[in-house]
Amino acid sequence: MPSKEQVLRLLSQGRDYEEIAGILGVPAGQAYLIATGIPADGGDTVTRGRPGVLPSRSQRLVNPREINPTGRGDVHRWVRRRAWGDPQMQAAADAGEKR
Repeated sequence: MPSKEQVLRLLSQGRDYEEIAGILGVPAGQAYLIATGIPADGGDTVTRGRPGVLPSRSQRLVNPREINPTGRGDVHRWVRRRAWGDPQMQAAADAGEKR
């Protein structure tokens, strides 16, 4: 388990929590918790004067953005194959072309 001093030292060297997490082998949110004593997914209920506290958006350390798989080409091809193999979908497509 990394120490508070280790995390704060790395922060003082200009590293961010994601980089520190990789160096110390812990999740970024855990590095934030070790340094500040505040969970990264918590609210702004504490004073901002603590060392290591981010000015905003600590939530991203524990809940990174999700990747939307519907934007992948292989997913689009799969949906297309499914639609072309479905008689009801074909009937709907034919009805739309006749309008």
